This record gives sequence, structure tokens and C-alpha cells, in this order.
Amino acid sequence: MTIISSAKRIAGGLAAAGALTLGATMPAVPATAQATSSSDFRNIISNNMRSCAPGGGPAVRVTISGIKSSTGKIRAQVYNGTSRDWLESGRWLNRIELPARRGRMTVCMPVPASGPYAIAVRHDANNNNETDLTQDGGGMSNNPSINIFNLGRPGIDKTRFSVGGGVRSIAITMKYAT
Repeated sequence: MTIISSAKRIAGGLAAAGALTLGATMPAVPATAQATSSSDFRNIISNNMRSCAPGGGPAVRVTISGIKSSTGKIRAQVYNGTSRDWLESGRWLNRIELPARRGRMTVCMPVPASGPYAIAVRHDANNNNETDLTQDGGGMSNNPSINIFNLGRPGIDKTRFSVGGGVRSIAITMKYAT
């Protein structure tokens, strides 16, 4: 496998199931549920900041900074904090997609229960639902280093964080190739 095809495969994990359209919903699945197929997870939701209001939760308030432009869309996805699920196609729990806004954006990502999670964010700058390594940006919870050797796929141990019964705040800084 070449580095380019490997990078596309890995970046595709960040993109996850791009064929789903915004607005489709499926029932939420508890974080501890065992999936029988990838379709058991996917839940596209709106960015409802009320879920992160005082007394809300469990949820994660994600501040995304370093967004390069106001073109395309931002896609945030939360995964169970396990190596089995992290960045695996279709294994995300909730996804929020919004028009990109240069600079900083905040999303509220509800989670099914207290426990370990990881979040991946992608900026599809030209809104083509494909990963363009020269244009698109990405970031992950805990802001791990991304380089040619891990091709944008740090292990779950570098991205996992815990959520209790309330609202957890995290910050993700976007990274771009150029």
C-alpha cells in the first residue's frame, strides 16, 4: 500500500460515512452497546447548545479553533473511547455538520452515558464530501501531534477523555497541510 493510498484510507476514517445526508437521524445507541453492524451507531444531530447549558449532560462542549476559512463545512464526530471504534468507518456515535466559519466555532456533542470518548473534527473546505489532503483540515480531542508517520490517525490513548454526568469542555485546534 502506498503512503498516498494509506493516507486516503486513514483520512477517510476521519470523514466517516460521507454518503449519509445531513438531517437523517437514527436512534441513539448507548456507549456500552455492542454493535451488530456499522449502521447501529450513526446519529446525525443538530448543534443544540442547550444540551451544554448548566445542568445539561452528559455532553461535550467542543471549542474548535484555527478554522482556516468560511468555505465548506465542519464535521465533528464522537466515538466510544475504544480502539475498536476510534476512527473506524461508521463507528461514530453522533455527528454534527455545520457550515464552516473562519476562526473559532463551538459545538455541543451529547454522549449516551458517562464514560470514555474521543472526538474527530474535519473541515471539508470545498464541500465535496471527500478528503482532500491539500485543502481540508482536521483535529482531534487532546490535540495530538499529526505527522507523516501516523498519517493523521493517532491512537485512542492520545485522544481519549472521560465524560461524567455533566458537561465536559474541550478545545480542538484544527491542523492543515498548507
